[in-house]
Amino acid sequence: MCGIVLVAGPGGQRAEFEHLMACLRPRGEVEETLIEDGLLAGVQRLRIVDRDRAAQPWRSRDGRLTLCYNGEVFNHKQLRAELAAGCGPARSDGDTEVVLEAFRQWGPGAVGRFRGEFAFAIADRDSGRVYLARDPLGVKPLYWSRAAGRLYVASEAKALVPVGAAIHEVPPGHHGWWSGRGDPALRPYVDLARLGEGQPRIEDPGEAAALVRSAIEDAIRVRVDTDLTVGVILSGGLDSSLTLLNVHREHPDCVAFTVGTPDSPDLAYARRLTAELGVPHEIIELRPRDVRADEIREAIRMAELTEYGDIINAVVSVPLFRRVHELGVKVVLTGDGSDELFGGYPMYHEVGPDSARRLFLHKIANLYRTELQRVDRTSMGQGVEARVPFLDPALVELAMRLPLSLKLRDGQEKWIVREAFADLLPDYIRRRPKNPMSYSTGLHDRARLYKPRFARLHRELGYDLLEPVRRDFDSVLMRCGNDLDRAIAENAARQDYTLLEHARDLAGALRWNARGMLRRKQLAAVPPAAEPTERVVEPAG
Repeated sequence: MCGIVLVAGPGGQRAEFEHLMACLRPRGEVEETLIEDGLLAGVQRLRIVDRDRAAQPWRSRDGRLTLCYNGEVFNHKQLRAELAAGCGPARSDGDTEVVLEAFRQWGPGAVGRFRGEFAFAIADRDSGRVYLARDPLGVKPLYWSRAAGRLYVASEAKALVPVGAAIHEVPPGHHGWWSGRGDPALRPYVDLARLGEGQPRIEDPGEAAALVRSAIEDAIRVRVDTDLTVGVILSGGLDSSLTLLNVHREHPDCVAFTVGTPDSPDLAYARRLTAELGVPHEIIELRPRDVRADEIREAIRMAELTEYGDIINAVVSVPLFRRVHELGVKVVLTGDGSDELFGGYPMYHEVGPDSARRLFLHKIANLYRTELQRVDRTSMGQGVEARVPFLDPALVELAMRLPLSLKLRDGQEKWIVREAFADLLPDYIRRRPKNPMSYSTGLHDRARLYKPRFARLHRELGYDLLEPVRRDFDSVLMRCGNDLDRAIAENAARQDYTLLEHARDLAGALRWNARGMLRRKQLAAVPPAAEPTERVVEPAG
């Protein structure tokens, strides 16, 4: 929803603060600031909830506490009812007020009551301390740095690069205080690895399907509680199609967005589904030749990613969210997270149950710096808020209670999700195999041509103040036979690719591009597509 910057401590310079704020300008529509001795606080606000009255930084009635807040707490109406007796007359209808009032009344324990995707900083004027908090999965980002006795906080690393000091990330599910000196004392308020502990495993397929359906429907319902048009990022695969089907039922004022090459199978599936639903459908066509050096650099600048494969995926996401912004859509839902939760990756099924659970936990725990970081940066970099219903903590907890046998059955991944929505999913979507768009259409191999430049571009942007670009962990894991301990050790010993590995990769990309292949053969026949009314948008240039 926003981009935040906060500078706490003596001697903060307004000119420096304004420069940091400018780095985050694309995240919002309006710039709102508070300047006082010892505190410079600002928000680039994307107006979604209570657009007129929820101005930030938000201050407590007595002026002691100042909140800079990014995201949304979806249960804010229920929390407001609980707080009503002690918070006085409401000053807004939004969740921003609720977050600060909950903290004022319940202290740091409030964060455990929030159901949402959020990151925020609260400055205490009287003590000079600053409280930081981030949501359990790390959907929304938060970084900090220290210099000259001051604490610098921002939504993105790029806003802290000008400070010139080491940049640190607030881990997902962590919170804590900066006392006015030293580093913030951060600790977890939730442990993802322990979600579902003490709860019985769900072995019965019928019970599991009913629970999965209810949890997914509820996660989507709370994320479309808005009077704005809602977009859905639609690949034509299971997860995004299921998201669209549910969004359309809950919030008919929706539009689907699909990115792909002209002959991409994704477009055929997405066209058919949107035509059957009568949902407006925006297509952003990309061709391999559209991926050039400028697009690579912009993807790295915007996304701040630290693995090569994620950077490649970001290249495709930038023009997608650019078009979402051009159409004035502020809120979109994506299907990210379902593969991690429900066994969408082959590695889960190539090892024993104990190893599979460890791999599952590793994927979930690292989403904040891979897929979720790509989604946040490339969407908010265009002034669009992307919400991820499959990573609602309640759904994550439920997935942890399901045995692998319900996630892979009869050779079909994510079986329980397909079963839960068997009556809603069209058969051609329900039976479609997984087929990542960038790998099937030539876009991935086109981007590989520039792969040797990634680390240098990343350093030039100053992002090595946080961490360097490193090898794709999934590739290392595959080479290690999905042995997690071995892969972690190998990655720690050698983070980047060797010159020989880069040369081999580049040679492979050159061979692929020289052949002029635009896509690989589809694994299954594509069904006849309906003929919807649609607008085809090609990127400028």
